[in-house]
Amino acid sequence: MGQNIEQSIFTGHDYNLFQNKLFEQLEQLKENISSPKFGTEELKMGAELELYLVDEHGEAQLNNQLILNKINDKQFQPELNQYNLELNLLPVIQRGKPFSQLHNEMSHKIAKLEKIANECDTNITPIGILPTLRKKHLNTQCMTNIPRYTCLAEHLYKERGENFKININGKDPLLVDFSDICAEGANTSFQVHLMTKPEQLVNTFNAAQLTLSLVTAISANSPIFLGKTLWHETRIALFKQSLDIRHRKQFQWQQPTRVNFGHGWLRNNIWEFFAQTVALYPPLIPYVNKNKHKNNLALEELCFHLGTIWPWNRPVYSPDNNGHIRIEFRAIPAGPTSVDMIANAAFAIGLATGLQNDIEELITYIPFKYAEYNFYRAAQSGLDAKILWPSKNKVQPQEIDIKQVIAKLLPTALKGLISLNINEKEAQYYLSIIEERLAKQFTGAVWQKNTLERLQRKMTNDKACQQLVQHYIKNSRSCQPVATWE
Repeated sequence: MGQNIEQSIFTGHDYNLFQNKLFEQLEQLKENISSPKFGTEELKMGAELELYLVDEHGEAQLNNQLILNKINDKQFQPELNQYNLELNLLPVIQRGKPFSQLHNEMSHKIAKLEKIANECDTNITPIGILPTLRKKHLNTQCMTNIPRYTCLAEHLYKERGENFKININGKDPLLVDFSDICAEGANTSFQVHLMTKPEQLVNTFNAAQLTLSLVTAISANSPIFLGKTLWHETRIALFKQSLDIRHRKQFQWQQPTRVNFGHGWLRNNIWEFFAQTVALYPPLIPYVNKNKHKNNLALEELCFHLGTIWPWNRPVYSPDNNGHIRIEFRAIPAGPTSVDMIANAAFAIGLATGLQNDIEELITYIPFKYAEYNFYRAAQSGLDAKILWPSKNKVQPQEIDIKQVIAKLLPTALKGLISLNINEKEAQYYLSIIEERLAKQFTGAVWQKNTLERLQRKMTNDKACQQLVQHYIKNSRSCQPVATWE
């Protein structure tokens, strides 16, 4: 959904044409990925960081277009709502010190952005969900005025046919509904891309799925929405529900949601994922770009269709340099600091690569539904979660404290990073940040929950949320890992 859309009204013929192109391009993809030249370029990694714009009181600031015009840097792009924007980091070669390279570029770009934002009385804030958001911030008046967002909102609401209902439990349960998709824009993330050798894609992707619960628990940073304390990683529930267009009463079978954990372990080929997506999800926006010359590598309609489905881990096809497929890790939240986010990325990548050689055996012990269960428990309870994992006899899954599993697999993450020819000291440094968080049982979500609770004893909830954000911004700018925050 990153490309511009030149139309918003489509006919039945458009849907049929688009669907036929999906079928054709699925077959073409199968041919492309079987080519000896496919995926042979040097492996890289990259990332996208979504950011909040807030004023001096910690409230959402609706001026992303103003700031983007002033900074005039194509690596910064608008997001769904006017108080968000995105930084696209340049891809870096995986070997050596890629995390330091990403970290340095992120710090440099954010410093440049903060200088421009300061001229507009705006603070740059990397946080999963802004605690000071109110329902007035989650409507079409706050949406960025770009045709693709308008088109997406219209088609999702048309498919839904009624308001989107948000129902999230927690310390202060939330039940609210929205007439559009702008609640989705409340979620900001740090999306990490990892190119993988074609022969390792299936195992690496399955390992990323299996360990997603561990990454979610240790990186949680989204506990407060609309002033209510909910899940440690509320983004997971909010994103799913804010884009849920299923018609539950029309069918006896359960339709799949477009925001999902997945539909099963991949078995033989990464192509299975693309085939499932075409089979299970009807086209949402049947946009065919008629202005570009098509070739057998482009697969534009298939890629566009994949952009209207939001799994938490997603294979991304690229036609560049004879083509490649990379894995997009989509569940990591923004913040609290640049060093925390890079550490989260290192942990996620290390686990996925470190377990890839053992994953075939592991997934025979852990059914896919258990991995999905683990993911949602981790999002709900963070480091307090208990998940299903082989423990005593290494075969039968048992309920176990997620902290024990993370501690046990930290050496595996280090092994995985070193297998990518990443500098060992670099890998140890970023994983030590995860290790300290684990030892102190202290994530961004824990800091926010504890801080809000203390502030609520002295003032109203609205004031407490404002002060929470102000303290958060100050700490975030220190670039000190969240485990060291008071």
